Amino acid sequence: IPIGLGYLSVSFTFGIMAISLGFAWWQAVLISMTTVTSAGQLSGITIMVNPGQYIEMLISQLTINIRYSFMAVSLSQNADGKFKGIFRWLLGFFITDEIFAVAVNEENVTRSFFSGLAVIPYLGWTLGTLAGALLGNILPDSVMSALCIAIYGMFVAIRAPKATKEKPLLAVVAVALALSCMFYYLPLLK
Repeated sequence: IPIGLGYLSVSFTFGIMAISLGFAWWQAVLISMTTVTSAGQLSGITIMVNPGQYIEMLISQLTINIRYSFMAVSLSQNADGKFKGIFRWLLGFFITDEIFAVAVNEENVTRSFFSGLAVIPYLGWTLGTLAGALLGNILPDSVMSALCIAIYGMFVAIRAPKATKEKPLLAVVAVALALSCMFYYLPLLK
């Protein structure tokens, strides 16, 4: 449910952006139903409005989304014996950063566990896009800014408890935080 609520807010922003670029509400929803990836969708619709850039589309989508393939392969190692055939394809389709972060903590990922983990976020993603496409222009900018950062807060909330228990993971988080601050605040690196 928390992942679904987080996706609801982020995909709301996608719905608004799709409409602002000239897509119909149903096209935005169809894109969200067939491509559950915020970065991939946002870059994809930007490229779609400039026809003829198919190579750029291919390269950007492969670059953005290849990590999901690695996540799916990694997670399939923990899948139980009944997780075969079409269910493995569905596992790959529904993989997102947040779903992977929760599922990877399970020693044995069953079909029912993964279905429960993936369906509500998928619905949140789709309904958020629909709401953004239909209602997006009525919200103030401050609310839109809050919606845009909700996904990052959710991801931190999923990973933070594990990082506090594992020192190597905590070290990686600290280094990433320090580097991010350096690249943002230091004039030479900015």
